[in-house]
Amino acid sequence: MERWTTLEPVKLHGSQVPSTKKPWKPTPPDRYQYIGPLPADTHLLILDFLPVTSFSSYARVSRAFARLAQDERLWKKKCDVLGLQKPSISSLLVNLEAQVTGNDSRSHAPPVLEVQDEKDDFGDFSSASFSPNMMSQWNGRETEGSVRSSGFADAYFDISRPISRTVYIHAHALLLILLRRFKAAPHLVLAELFPPPSPSLLEQSKTLSLLSRFLSPTIQPVSSWKDLRSILASVVDRFQAGVLAAFESADSRADEGLMSEAAWASWECWNPSQSGSEWELGRVWAEKLEIFYQHGQWDPLQNFTEEGKLAFEGMDGFMSHVIGALQRYGALAIRVFPPDSGVLLAFSDKLASEVVSEYIAPLLTKARGLPLQALFLQAVAASFAQSWRLVDAILELAKSPLASTPGVNGFILTRYQVEDIVFRMFEPHMDEYLDEEIDQVKRAFEIICETWDQKSSSTVAQMDTSPDAQTARFLIFGNPAQVKRTVLASFTDLMLLPVTIVPRTVGAVGAIVHTGGTAAVNGISMLNPARWGAVGTGSGSGYGAPPAKFEEDHDVKRSVLFHSADEDEEEFSLNEKAMPETKGALSFPGRELSLDPTDVNAEQNGRKLETLESLQLMLSLDVALEIIHADREALKRVETFKSYPGTYGHRVRETIEEIFILMLQALSERHVAPGFGRATQQMKLYNPNDAGDSDRVAPLLHFFELVHIGDMIQSMVQVYFDKELASYIDRTDFLNPVVREKKRFENVLDECVAAGLNAGTEVLMSQVEHIIQVKTGPREYYPQEGTIMDLQPTVGCGEAIACLETHCSLLKGSTNKEVLEVFHQEIGIRLHAIVQKHLKRQIISLEGGFQVIADLNAYHAFVTTLRVPLIVGDFANLKMLGHVYIVEDAKDLAQIVRDVTRYGGSFRPEDIYEFIQRRSDWKKIEKTVDKAMYNLSFREDCVVM
Repeated sequence: MERWTTLEPVKLHGSQVPSTKKPWKPTPPDRYQYIGPLPADTHLLILDFLPVTSFSSYARVSRAFARLAQDERLWKKKCDVLGLQKPSISSLLVNLEAQVTGNDSRSHAPPVLEVQDEKDDFGDFSSASFSPNMMSQWNGRETEGSVRSSGFADAYFDISRPISRTVYIHAHALLLILLRRFKAAPHLVLAELFPPPSPSLLEQSKTLSLLSRFLSPTIQPVSSWKDLRSILASVVDRFQAGVLAAFESADSRADEGLMSEAAWASWECWNPSQSGSEWELGRVWAEKLEIFYQHGQWDPLQNFTEEGKLAFEGMDGFMSHVIGALQRYGALAIRVFPPDSGVLLAFSDKLASEVVSEYIAPLLTKARGLPLQALFLQAVAASFAQSWRLVDAILELAKSPLASTPGVNGFILTRYQVEDIVFRMFEPHMDEYLDEEIDQVKRAFEIICETWDQKSSSTVAQMDTSPDAQTARFLIFGNPAQVKRTVLASFTDLMLLPVTIVPRTVGAVGAIVHTGGTAAVNGISMLNPARWGAVGTGSGSGYGAPPAKFEEDHDVKRSVLFHSADEDEEEFSLNEKAMPETKGALSFPGRELSLDPTDVNAEQNGRKLETLESLQLMLSLDVALEIIHADREALKRVETFKSYPGTYGHRVRETIEEIFILMLQALSERHVAPGFGRATQQMKLYNPNDAGDSDRVAPLLHFFELVHIGDMIQSMVQVYFDKELASYIDRTDFLNPVVREKKRFENVLDECVAAGLNAGTEVLMSQVEHIIQVKTGPREYYPQEGTIMDLQPTVGCGEAIACLETHCSLLKGSTNKEVLEVFHQEIGIRLHAIVQKHLKRQIISLEGGFQVIADLNAYHAFVTTLRVPLIVGDFANLKMLGHVYIVEDAKDLAQIVRDVTRYGGSFRPEDIYEFIQRRSDWKKIEKTVDKAMYNLSFREDCVVM
């Protein structure tokens, strides 16, 4: 027995025994205190679901359970369910106590209530008294720190001042007495609850509401609470019927005081879970209003004129009448009904769905059946805009202090709820409208493009061959870049002009809206530079027609419409006095190019004039403006619905994107790409021999005009995108369909310009080569002896360079830098080949060699202005090549030829040999050069058999 040692006691839920190997340290207290195997908080959760009748049995288990049953937090939740913290409920309980005991509520000694049902009470529930001072004590209890951290009981079961439990016990005892009156017959329960003298309707309602919360699953005050709750529901229904009768009687007498009392009483005891989601008294009041029975008074077809157009004066009057009724009855609803009831919102929704919607439906049906499909779209957008007046009217009513009283869930009426009324009303029309909007935009773009194609064909067939008809429009101004900035500034301002959404005939208000839309149309059309000149007497809308005077077409001040936004630039006025003369001349910086058709034979030049003018008809700024304007009208109609939430809001934003995408596709596929394609094909038919001695390439000149127009179109698309579309999409999202289509449009334009410039380069360089051949005399580089030479560039060289400078300068500012650099590089490469070919056709003397060097220096100076390093180096080497014509000694010449490094690798000795063969003394120096270059001697190395 000596081997056995006594076991130490083990604590199941306490701290472990400290190890003998380490010094003992106090263990920190556990986060949860346990009662049995469960934490105390778990017990409290269980108690939350227990009926009050079971608390006595639970408390008898142990002292710890008894302390849990008295926990202040538990009883505070019960009090919160009954609403005992509200002063109105406290006063109601005091009055009820006085009523059931027959004492005055102002008595100083609180009465004692005897409870006889032993199975439904325990302990302190056997007697109860209620005092109004108890509520104030309880409310003050909430701000005191009842939790102390000194121990288990102090932390969780501070019952030194059980205010919530005491308050609940008194209310419980009082309400149990009222429950005993449910034993009467069902039709007499209401009279038993409120015997004469009966309290007010509102006090009766509050009592019934308190009993409903008392007989709830959260409290379960008695074992038969479910049966009593069913009886109470029938009592409440009977009470609601009486209140409704009282309300209708007061409504017939226009007694707002009694109406308000009945409405508040009905709302106080209304339970949505038992009575339905719609409050009966508010519904009955709204159904009796005369506004819902005036359908035949307003004819929606009055919004159509005899010509079949829209004029919304009829709906103006109708909406004014509806808004007047809304203001009148809405103000009454605010004064009479509780804010929490939402009667104003329900009445507004009923007004929209049963009155406004019934008016709009036949209007849209009529518009849908008319031949002009655009009328349906206008009718939908205008109807929605008119219906939106309800939102403003309701929100104006909601500013009333009575309407904005906070309820259980905060402010009763929000903007989202009000807007949702109109959104729900219009949902049946949205699918058809959005689909039709897309189809209408496609049809509009198709009509615009087809009309332009037909007009272009007819104009080419009836061509005006006068000099004025040949004048390019953008190039007529000395500063096309400034013209573009001016146009874009005006175009940006026009983007801010309103688009007519609600069509009206001429009137006080309607005139303003209608004029806004007309100004937008007229202003956009006047952005066409072709209409700024004073030449011509006719009127036209395209580049192929003579322009009309600005003042005759539109009553808009030119100084306002064409005001430049760039103050740092040179002032650019478009007044008639500042307009350049356009009769047979094109003005460019530093030069004037004649377009006089008498320079060549008219019969031979007839086809050239037709081709030149038809190039102007390939691309039209007017067509682009019409397409943008049609797209903007559709966009503004769809923007009317931009605030739509949910699925339709997503569809509206998709429609906005698709409308813009369709515009880009119409511009690129139906206008820009075909126009540039036809212009490129016609340029290839140009023959420089038909142009005579002219220093201009007419097809290329007008192709540059097309490039300016294309650049102008791209700039306007960018402005339109920035002003109207940027707020709907993420520009940095490269997967966005709008961003992708816009990039595709820009690429198509660049590719068209590049393809045209490729063909234009062929035409231009053919013209340059023709000028050099025609203008260079036979003895330019082989002058007669004694001729005085000024060593200036020859006429052919000067005019060729002038032609190149003119056409290169016209392209600046109309295309991107990369395309322009490629164009200049291609010109330099071809000019390099043309000059070499030209030198190989000439006979050059020693004196003429200096003239060759002068020409080569001029070509080099011109190429330097193009700023293409590769080409500049090639022409520098070509300039060095001119020295082979001024070296007199044949041996020195041979050494120059053999020096490969002298020309930077641009020319091989064989190439130099070809050039020196054009010397006039070649036969004299040929043997010397050959011997020096190849070490050849025909006498020694060649044997003739």
